[in-house]
Amino acid sequence: MLDIGKGDGPKPRCEFTVSQLSNYIDHDRPPTKKRPFSTILEQTYSHTLDLLLPEPAATAFQTAFASSAASNSVYAKVHMKLHELISGDFFNTYIKAAGSNILMLSERRPGIDHIYSLRNGVLRLEIDKPTYERAGLEGKSISSEGRKHVKARYAIELDLRQPSMVHGKKGFERVMWAFKNVFDQAVTWLFLDLGAEGETMISGHIKDFGPTLQTSLVDVQSQRGASVAHCPDNWSQDNYEEAAELLEWIGLAMLASPRVEAADHADPYLCRYQVPGGDRSAEQQDLVRYRWRGFIYPGFVQRVLLAALRAAGDQWLATNATAFDASAYTILVRNGKCATWRYQD
Repeated sequence: MLDIGKGDGPKPRCEFTVSQLSNYIDHDRPPTKKRPFSTILEQTYSHTLDLLLPEPAATAFQTAFASSAASNSVYAKVHMKLHELISGDFFNTYIKAAGSNILMLSERRPGIDHIYSLRNGVLRLEIDKPTYERAGLEGKSISSEGRKHVKARYAIELDLRQPSMVHGKKGFERVMWAFKNVFDQAVTWLFLDLGAEGETMISGHIKDFGPTLQTSLVDVQSQRGASVAHCPDNWSQDNYEEAAELLEWIGLAMLASPRVEAADHADPYLCRYQVPGGDRSAEQQDLVRYRWRGFIYPGFVQRVLLAALRAAGDQWLATNATAFDASAYTILVRNGKCATWRYQD
């Protein structure tokens, strides 16, 4: 009421929300501001995507989605220096041209090495303090969120689509100088052109840098006779204990752990885990888990979720996506309601 607290405090480790799924979802233009779709869009770069379905729904899903050309995520690996991003045909074609839409992410360790990313024409650099001072570019400090013994890091964001970002302009030449004299080492990038498919992704001006095409093939794993966790009819996002138990079961089921099998008889001295609701004669089902690994963008996750919703019908489904910076989310859809867990490192 008095607005005393600051809004930039530590984020919760896990945020749990429950929402009502819309009765009608336009698969060509899915919602962007409602969960779970808003949660998917907030996580730009994911390296692992899991989908868990009951076997009857998995059969329909595989027919509708897994056999199509869109069932695999295709991207490229390329070695480039930062100044090459803002030079020549690459800059004019992939960043400045109207309608261009690429995603790029450098392969480094988050929070330790320098991390570069490009999305919607905005280049973001996450660097340490000495490099930030040498670069001479305007940025802001990255909050350590109360963690001790964490070295200061800074973020620089450059909107390369601004009219002022052209050769000859003072601000642009300043950026070019920093890229050539401070950020002068070549790094490995993950490259994704959202306007291209398959091998056409590396047939443009990106081919001048020797890219290699990568494909995220789906891995399918089945589990027989799994005990399905009890899901309350009236979900409440205030019941954190029940939400944590349900999230734990989803994680174990996606790992195909023997602990969720109805026939499991682990020594209670070694493991006391019980399936939530197991004492109420939990339902037994055969489960199928789909897993993609690679450079996965939100549009691909949306296609997977929409196909799963169509295949599952009145059944349930769960999906999980993990980002390169260790943040992740889990989505569970059942009985027309959607439970979402978002957790930050």
